[in-house]
Amino acid sequence: MSLPPGTPDLEVLDLLMSVAELGSLGAAARRHGMSQPAASMRISALERRLNLRLVDRGRTGSVLTDAGQTVVELGRPVLAAAVALGEGIAALRHAARPSLRVVASTTIADHRIPHWLNALRKIHPDLAVTLAVANSRQVAAAVTDREAALGFVEGPHPPTGLGSRVLAADELVVVVSPTHPWATRRRALTARELADTPLLWREKGSGTRDTVWQTLEIHGTPAPPAAELGSAAAILATARSGAAPAVVSRLIVAHELRAGTLHEVRLADSIALARKFRAIWHRRTPPEGPAADLVELAARIESARVRPR
Repeated sequence: MSLPPGTPDLEVLDLLMSVAELGSLGAAARRHGMSQPAASMRISALERRLNLRLVDRGRTGSVLTDAGQTVVELGRPVLAAAVALGEGIAALRHAARPSLRVVASTTIADHRIPHWLNALRKIHPDLAVTLAVANSRQVAAAVTDREAALGFVEGPHPPTGLGSRVLAADELVVVVSPTHPWATRRRALTARELADTPLLWREKGSGTRDTVWQTLEIHGTPAPPAAELGSAAAILATARSGAAPAVVSRLIVAHELRAGTLHEVRLADSIALARKFRAIWHRRTPPEGPAADLVELAARIESARVRPR
């Protein structure tokens, strides 16, 4: 199929439609990112091509002639089809683009994933990565249900029934407001004292909560929470107020400790407050391609981060 001679160019047809809608060559030119003289020249070229007068130019604006109105009406379905064609081609490109869906716990998503994804983009620049954030229990459920190809969790033990790889250890610290009595104590805090104290806890399913609970329950059932909060930011803000101590990742509290807005409490040597960062996946579909690359890059980056310099 070949187009008949004189078929208008789609861009100039779109420009003519803008003149009809806006009633001004100048306004149409601005919409299309060109000067008014350039727009006028393109409309004039179209008029010569069609051998029709399309626009009456006046001091108060531009008005389409009857022929111009007819060309615009005939052109509407053509332009709509062109838009649909462009959207369809874009969808095809998107479908063909490699993608990876990842879900990660909050601490990892906020403080580690950006470094890992930056490294991944260097070797997979066209990869579309979708990142969801949840607590560790929800991450494990998403991977189990195949809602994500890869998950990253924090906690003392790997989730049951999933493949996993330890990427790094994450130190947890006890922090209090500078006005809290623990801020000036000289004696190290014992596990029994920590277990008997109402703390600021994350919600159930959090990797931090599971780690602290399992560490403290060896010394007896931990005291009821002073508060249960849904984010690390809320815990830090509440701890700053002096309401209660909190146990958080050193990653998220480092700037507060440097600024002096929170104080780290020294722990007895018998307390080992640490958790593991893990990559997790469905056992039937171990990571391959970009997913495998992401796990490997994360492990390398974390190893380099803790290696003595």
